[in-house]
Amino acid sequence: MDTKEILKKYQVIAVMGCSRDVTKDAHTVPAYMKSKGYRVIPVNPSGEEILGEKSYKSLAEIPYGLKDKIEIINIFRPSPELLAATQAIVKEKRNLPSLKVVWAQLGIQDDAAKSLAEQNGLIFVQNRCMMRDYQAKISFSR
Repeated sequence: MDTKEILKKYQVIAVMGCSRDVTKDAHTVPAYMKSKGYRVIPVNPSGEEILGEKSYKSLAEIPYGLKDKIEIINIFRPSPELLAATQAIVKEKRNLPSLKVVWAQLGIQDDAAKSLAEQNGLIFVQNRCMMRDYQAKISFSR
């Protein structure tokens, strides 16, 4: 499944590393996606509210009524942390029944994380900006 199909099909995004800092991509990209109608669930160990949404310290803290709707997890963590983030996702996967995609933002990649996600039945996108892909592939055809 290519990124255009992913962005058309799935609407609920948990954002690991979502930032309160409006100058960071980890804030502007999720804010943009939210402005386009996506449900954004911030995950940040230090944030209580981001983008007008309750922020959760970890995936495990997201309540079940919301956790079971997550279709994409968008990761804003440095590449050296991507494998650990993917391991946390795989560990929590049984509690994320709607999860289909792990998306590592532009500049973030790790082939071991990709292999782990794919071995666990997840689509893995790496080194791609969700906002740019939306703008290039969806905004004119949606």
